[in-house]
Amino acid sequence: MTTAHRPTFDPARGKEAQRGPAYHQRLLPAHTHLKVRQPGQGGAADAQPETRDLRAELLKAEAAHFAKLKGGPVPSNADAEPPVPKRQLESAPERDDNADEDPEAKRRRILEETRDIDADSDGGDSDSSEEDSDDEEDETAELMRELEKIKRERAEQREREEQEQAAKEQEKREIEIARGNPLLNPQDFNIKRRWDDDVIFKNQARGTENKGDKEFVNDLLRSDFHKRFMSKYVR
Repeated sequence: MTTAHRPTFDPARGKEAQRGPAYHQRLLPAHTHLKVRQPGQGGAADAQPETRDLRAELLKAEAAHFAKLKGGPVPSNADAEPPVPKRQLESAPERDDNADEDPEAKRRRILEETRDIDADSDGGDSDSSEEDSDDEEDETAELMRELEKIKRERAEQREREEQEQAAKEQEKREIEIARGNPLLNPQDFNIKRRWDDDVIFKNQARGTENKGDKEFVNDLLRSDFHKRFMSKYVR
């Protein structure tokens, strides 16, 4: 319901009413709790970092997980044992056997092995390079033959298109020549007349002596043109 008809005495009296002090919301205290740095954010919390045994924590978590899957008790830190590596290096026994080998003899043996490997690889590379070169030559020859074939086909197609275009142009030229001759086109040799060639007020000064039976009528409704027009388009 509207209050436009009511007087404004009561709202206007509000500034003189005895009320308590009013404070804006931005004047109220805010951020009354002090925030401190958490571990990992720098400051005093990270001044003396604790040494964590990540490996022990990981082993403990794995043991607890497998124990939970098997339904057994969760082992403590003392019961956790390092897991056995799943794969052993194949060259570990050889390293133990060759631990007492003379460094000079070891270096000589390694050089001989690498020399044999290089010789085998060079021989294989030469054979493979010869085979690759032969294959490349064959592929190049095949590609050249294919390229010549494609060029020949394109040239034949271009020549055929040019001949067809020339034949079309010759036929079009002959048709235009035939149609341009009025003796060959008697139906197009008619002279078109204007729609107002037979009006009564056209060329009055010329041909008055050969007027014949035509008579001048100063009434458009009784003129010969009007009669012909009405009989042709209206009746």
